[in-house]
Amino acid sequence: MRVQLIGTRTSGLRVLLVEDNIILGEAVRDHVAAADHAVDWMKTLEDARVSLRTVTYGLILLDLRLPDGSGIALLRELRAAGTATPVIILTAHDQISDRIEGLNSGADDYLVKPFDLGELSARMLAVIRRYGGNISPVIHVGEVKISPVDRRVFAGDEEIGLSGREWAVLDTLLARPGAIISKAQIEEALYAFGSEIESNTVEVYVSRLRKKLGRDHVVTVRGVGYKIGAPA
Repeated sequence: MRVQLIGTRTSGLRVLLVEDNIILGEAVRDHVAAADHAVDWMKTLEDARVSLRTVTYGLILLDLRLPDGSGIALLRELRAAGTATPVIILTAHDQISDRIEGLNSGADDYLVKPFDLGELSARMLAVIRRYGGNISPVIHVGEVKISPVDRRVFAGDEEIGLSGREWAVLDTLLARPGAIISKAQIEEALYAFGSEIESNTVEVYVSRLRKKLGRDHVVTVRGVGYKIGAPA
């Protein structure tokens, strides 16, 4: 089964928030989630790296001063790898030189703490508009068309509705189309999405995806994990 990518528009986003300040992190997470975006909140660079390996994001909100290093390092890694996901830096550093370094490293915008949450919303909208809606690809799996950022799925002309937890599983599989994703990786994505995990949770949501997308589109590799695509 061929997996094909083409351009798309964006509406709702899955946002990665990288911020170790609990009070600010909670405020930003709740504010962004209230605007119907899905938010994964990570408090260290390492946790952010792990999440980025398994989840497709439409926007990253990135603190610079984190317990295990500078957010600039993560930003440079993303740009060096060719990742075009827009990044807004959130930081207490208010020196012009710091702002220049962030922008030169590939940031799309910069907010100095403390900031108004309304301004954050405006900056997010401006960045999304700047990208002209071309933040993430549409993925074709057989006759099914999936837009991860729009969070929309079509089989032919019919739109298929997915729950937030179903999207968490699908996002994880789509992060590496055709590659085998372990059950533990999918469980981690469900934890990040605020779901309680039981021993059969992954199997339940994989089964639901198969019913909606088609059984052949989510393949079990026995004893290893799952993948998007056709059986070997």
